[in-house]
Amino acid sequence: MWTKHHKKRQLGRFVMPLITIAFLTYFGYHSIHGDFGLKATETFDRQRLERQARLDELTTKRQVLEKEVALLSDGSLERDMLDEKARFGLNMSRSDEIVIFH
Repeated sequence: MWTKHHKKRQLGRFVMPLITIAFLTYFGYHSIHGDFGLKATETFDRQRLERQARLDELTTKRQVLEKEVALLSDGSLERDMLDEKARFGLNMSRSDEIVIFH
């Protein structure tokens, strides 16, 4: 039977700890700075809050527009609303009127 005997090397016992440290460092870095890491999560949360605020603003604006459309098209056409929208759309007024924009 043929066998080889090796001396125990000093570097041999450091190989597994070094590989483990390399893996932990790599995955630790990417868990914080990666595309789905902690810093990216903070950015996503900030964007979500900004977009939620914008959505709320647009929803309110849409509700106002829906109310105005309902006043114009519910069968009982309101002359004041129709007159106001026509004057605003055409950018016209009578000579005896005072126009206040807000």
